[in-house]
Amino acid sequence: MSTTTIQEKLAVLPAEPGCYLMKDKNGTVIYVGKSKKLKNRVRSYFTGANDQKTQRLVQEIVDFEYVVTSSEIEALILEMNLIKKYDPRYNVLLKDDKSYPYLKVTNERHPRLIITRKVMRDKGKYFGPYTNVLAARETKKLLDRIYPLRKCNNKPGQYCLYYHLGQCLACADTPPSEEEYQAIVKDVVSFLNGDHQAIRKQLQEKMQIASDELNFERAKELRDQIQHIDVIMERQTMILSDRIDRDIFNYSYNKGWMCVQVFFIRQGKLIERDVSIFPFYNDAEETFVTFIGRFYLHHNHIRPKEVLVPAPVDYKLLSQLLEVDVTIPYRGKRKDLLELAGKNAKIALEEKFSLIERDEERTIKAIERLG
Repeated sequence: MSTTTIQEKLAVLPAEPGCYLMKDKNGTVIYVGKSKKLKNRVRSYFTGANDQKTQRLVQEIVDFEYVVTSSEIEALILEMNLIKKYDPRYNVLLKDDKSYPYLKVTNERHPRLIITRKVMRDKGKYFGPYTNVLAARETKKLLDRIYPLRKCNNKPGQYCLYYHLGQCLACADTPPSEEEYQAIVKDVVSFLNGDHQAIRKQLQEKMQIASDELNFERAKELRDQIQHIDVIMERQTMILSDRIDRDIFNYSYNKGWMCVQVFFIRQGKLIERDVSIFPFYNDAEETFVTFIGRFYLHHNHIRPKEVLVPAPVDYKLLSQLLEVDVTIPYRGKRKDLLELAGKNAKIALEEKFSLIERDEERTIKAIERLG
């Protein structure tokens, strides 16, 4: 399509919400975006000053299409679906579809504790997410030592390795009753919900009994378990007393790049954080909203009870999309955590630019030496 034809299409763009699809010379969709006003947004790519990154995108555009929607929420949903359908080269944010590990208590007669990246509607109990699989493994390893949940499918009397380690009773000559097993499951769930102190107290009492009985090997084992719990408790200090599950999103952008930080708050504790850095070609606030929408589009990302975002993000639009409470905190601890996420995003972005500059300096010096 000629430049003249593009200009003619730009002239008749409506001032309505909707999505636009940029195409290259082969007719391949290379970028999808949305806007409250299609006319203003699409025209901005072809008029005025753009950074080099956006100029490279524009140089490849030979045609574009657009779809008018009846509302901004429809535009956002359509944009996410079009990105999923076409997988455009320039829509790189969240392109890798990160999946986080969760700890899962299975829904079985004798439940198991497993690590999984697949969240399914199977009545199992999921705890997480853990952005670091090592943290999930450490927690599971600790719980395996304390609670003898099923580790095998062996019949009673056909002992597995974990039975000999005292970590599996399902294959014992007389396995625990369903009621006894559910009591163990209840303790595991309580621990994963953040009630570490109750479990720690139980272990201290058992350690004292073992010591009084001069069973020092057992007492040492229990002491080691308590120390492992202390390490986990130290990592997950209470930061919000209401114990509500929250995801906190904030962002920073500069030079056509954006960094989004996500804090995962579970049972009032900051359990993990996630960082994503990517180039963007749209309005920063709209890109941020799209990021959050696509974040939860992935079936492995469980929506919490509340999502926190910074002003002036359209929190009502996000709440309508996600079907959870989305709020902008203006005071208190929640505001402090939101600002901390933003500060981390800014630092991570500055660090990226610093690394790029160092690479460029090394390249220039190498060329000078060759010359």
